[in-house]
Amino acid sequence: MSKSRSNYDVIIVGAGIAGCALAHGLSTLSRATPLRIAIVERSLAEPDRIVGELLQPGGVMALQRLGMEGCLEGIDAVKVHGYCVVENGTSVHIPYPGVHEGRSFHHGRFIMKLREAARAARGVELVEATVTELIPREGGKGIAGVRVARKGKDGEEDTTEALGAALVVVADGCFSNFRAAVMGGAAVKPETKSHFVGAILKDARLPIPNHGTVALVKGFGPVLLYQISEHDTRMLVDVKAPLPADLKVCAHILSNIVPQLPAALHLPIQRALDAERLRRMPNSFLPPVEQGATRGAVLVGDAWNMRHPLTGGGMTVALNDVVVLRDLLGSVGDLGDWRQVASTVNILSVALYDLFGADGELQVLRTGCFKYFERGGDCIDGPVSLLSGIAPSPMLLAYHFFSVAFYSIYVIAVGAQNGSAKQVLAVPGALQYPALCVKGLRVFYTACVVFGPLLWTELRW
Repeated sequence: MSKSRSNYDVIIVGAGIAGCALAHGLSTLSRATPLRIAIVERSLAEPDRIVGELLQPGGVMALQRLGMEGCLEGIDAVKVHGYCVVENGTSVHIPYPGVHEGRSFHHGRFIMKLREAARAARGVELVEATVTELIPREGGKGIAGVRVARKGKDGEEDTTEALGAALVVVADGCFSNFRAAVMGGAAVKPETKSHFVGAILKDARLPIPNHGTVALVKGFGPVLLYQISEHDTRMLVDVKAPLPADLKVCAHILSNIVPQLPAALHLPIQRALDAERLRRMPNSFLPPVEQGATRGAVLVGDAWNMRHPLTGGGMTVALNDVVVLRDLLGSVGDLGDWRQVASTVNILSVALYDLFGADGELQVLRTGCFKYFERGGDCIDGPVSLLSGIAPSPMLLAYHFFSVAFYSIYVIAVGAQNGSAKQVLAVPGALQYPALCVKGLRVFYTACVVFGPLLWTELRW
């Protein structure tokens, strides 16, 4: 059964982080006539995901700018004050600068609070339905709305309905069904190099309370741990694609990963692997592409742009994009004429993932990065300001990235190629320096190869 068209000013596809935040943000714009906004979501039940559980300080600040900081209350969220990086039994404390703090939580609880805030906002309607297609404008130039399918209740027939709007915002996440429809020939497919395998540890004790833990595991990708409620700690293990079966993953974690983690985590991990099914999530990279070719439609959040979740920057990027988009639309008369939004967290996430799962010259950079953090001061404050979304500056990122590269070369020059910070440096002999010079050049070249394309990808559009 089909119904007649309903008209809105804005239709948002997806009631996740970006969709709910944008709806609430647009409802606060000072306009003579409030916007009529529809958020269309396939299911309004609480979602269950293993990522989207750590909000960096930059994301908390964006929530405050949107007037939605109350969504962090009443969900048993945990305050996060920084990171602890662990390798070979040695740990480095990386606190957030100043009074900044993040939050970690169960993803589904946070989503339900965001939906509650959006539902209560002026002019916003939550529609539980599946978007089946984007409706083209007459003549095929642009998008005029969406077609949705609603499930019938109590034996009633399913219905379809056309919803029209001046602007359609596609925020349906990393598995977006409409990315190609909005981007057309500019659409790029996400690249997946690994997966996070997740489990919840009960009453685990992390090396530093209220800090995310990044464990660098020799021969394998990094392991992330952070507390998401009073008794629950999320563990994410990076596993290269293609992903093997659960039993093989469990065996891999127990035999290769657990022995390299702090001893206090061994028993909680064993219990978690025995108690629950492992959850999986692809770690995808999707570079931003300039939008505006399709009139009346725009992508936001993971539907448009993804970075490796190692740095926990996804929600921070999405919320800051929402702030920018909200402000742009507040000054635009024609809601179908918006063009572009920027973010810069992506470079850091991919570059750090390349380093933390490294071998060869990248292993030298990884060791140099760890020792760079051990220096403290600006060697921690600068990188963590970037990581947390407090200071999203590509030039600051370039400065610290190449500082790590040069410090890595210094480390091999003085003979501390491996081992912990307590290792006694053994200065190489004169005959070793020609080979070390060649290795240093290779390390610097590798740093350029890692960082250069990422910077170009982010800035070219």
